[in-house]
Amino acid sequence: MSDPTVKRLLESAVADPAAEQRAWAVVEAAYAERVPVVRPRRLRVAVAVAAVAAAAVAAVVSAPGRAVVDAVRKSIGIEHAQPALFRLPTSGRVLVSGAGGAWVVAADGSTRRLGSYTEASWSPHALYVLAASRDELAALEPGGTIRWTLARSDVRFPRWGGSRTDTRVAYLSGTTLHVVAGDGTGDAPLGPAALVAPAWRPGDRHVLAYVTAHGSVVVRDTDARTTAPLPGTYGTPRSLTWSPDGRTLVLATAATLVRFDVAARVAHRLPVRNASAVAFSGSGRLAVLRGSSVLLVEGGRPVTLFATSAPLAGLAWSPDSRWLLTGLPAADQWIFVQARGGRRVLAVSHVRGQFGGAPQLDGWATAP
Repeated sequence: MSDPTVKRLLESAVADPAAEQRAWAVVEAAYAERVPVVRPRRLRVAVAVAAVAAAAVAAVVSAPGRAVVDAVRKSIGIEHAQPALFRLPTSGRVLVSGAGGAWVVAADGSTRRLGSYTEASWSPHALYVLAASRDELAALEPGGTIRWTLARSDVRFPRWGGSRTDTRVAYLSGTTLHVVAGDGTGDAPLGPAALVAPAWRPGDRHVLAYVTAHGSVVVRDTDARTTAPLPGTYGTPRSLTWSPDGRTLVLATAATLVRFDVAARVAHRLPVRNASAVAFSGSGRLAVLRGSSVLLVEGGRPVTLFATSAPLAGLAWSPDSRWLLTGLPAADQWIFVQARGGRRVLAVSHVRGQFGGAPQLDGWATAP
């Protein structure tokens, strides 16, 4: 679609005040997540965000506006994207959740809706799914069978850790961190915590890392009931993740990325700001999502693996450590980026329609 055509469609659309407020709320949120970069890059991002804003205003009031949205998606998104998710580029199953509920996506592209859950995570070895709605915590089989539920208020960040046969569950109820046995019994509060997902250390022991309400990072053995604080305090925590060998803990905040040597209780700050998500591959490679870029941190330095012109959302490694999955909400796309054996980029469009809303990536796990 030519620029004059887009201009004519926008000028002919009459937006009501409520529509304008909704559109500007979207734009302000995107602007708040922007990443400062050099002038030419900032100009391209600003143009992309402005295009999304104009499309949002027009789309809510007119059919021509919807045509503008399609044009903007094409300009921001990955070209030659598949019209639907026909299959994953490698083995495993992807877990997603959001306004459309929780879903499991198989390698062949088939999907199964688990229920009206807004958050979810895999159990160790992906035998079960832990899911949460606003007032319920539930353990399910990947096929949808419910094993147990707990009624709790304002449930957030459900996480499952431990061995294949001896597990523990952590979650937040409001601002209080709780731990419960893998069979849903023995629920006990641990205390106030920051609004970021806790992280179970890989392995058989039930060791949990979390950020306290005061911004310090602690590692707690929930069986021995011992707590080891790590150095420093941190504002605006966004993600907390263990390395596969359980030796390293990485915290992403708005200001910095911190790598903790847990045994030595030493913190190393990495030169990455505004990270929104981090993920370790099974082989130990560290990927970071920052604004519109996916980075690999190698040798303590970030290297750009993939970048686009609009903010990305979510990050998940494939079980074989060959692919990274992220989302491009402005274009309604999922993007698969090859991280080993090449630099292929595969995209899938119309993601919201397939999952009843914009899905949050909750993990890419092996099939049991």
